Amino acid sequence: MSQKRFLVFVYGTLKKGEPNHHWLSSPENGVQQFQGQAMTVNQFPLVIASRYNIPYLMDKAGIGNKIMGEIYEVDEKMLEKLDELEDHPRYYERRIEQVTKVDTKEEMSCWIYLLKKYKEEMLSLPMLSNYKSEDDHGRPYVPRSERENLSNYYSDVQK
Repeated sequence: MSQKRFLVFVYGTLKKGEPNHHWLSSPENGVQQFQGQAMTVNQFPLVIASRYNIPYLMDKAGIGNKIMGEIYEVDEKMLEKLDELEDHPRYYERRIEQVTKVDTKEEMSCWIYLLKKYKEEMLSLPMLSNYKSEDDHGRPYVPRSERENLSNYYSDVQK
């Protein structure tokens, strides 16, 4: 197996304490190592949308906020599992973005998942800088296990 490693920036349900962190913490999905907290260099709109209250980072740099998240170093197997969760490239698209580590102020290039095809009205939703599923926004994330279908909601947000 390849020893190649990738840096991934997560900002939503994959963060520690959030509903999908188990994807990162399950050894059967591959290898991961927490690298620290970070913030995007660019501003992006981060909103909660769809019938399942999913956090979406929309591909519209310069609008919204700098986004707080976590950096993980992952192996190829884990990156493939994250691509599966994010349905890359059909739903989210993964690309390299610059982030700044909170503790060292070091700028790093990381893979990040963005929603490229979104409904314009999503830009009028409240924009977050630090996602938490259980927060005062009142829109808790609906886990995959509680959904009737894993892709029927794509039309909620995609144009």
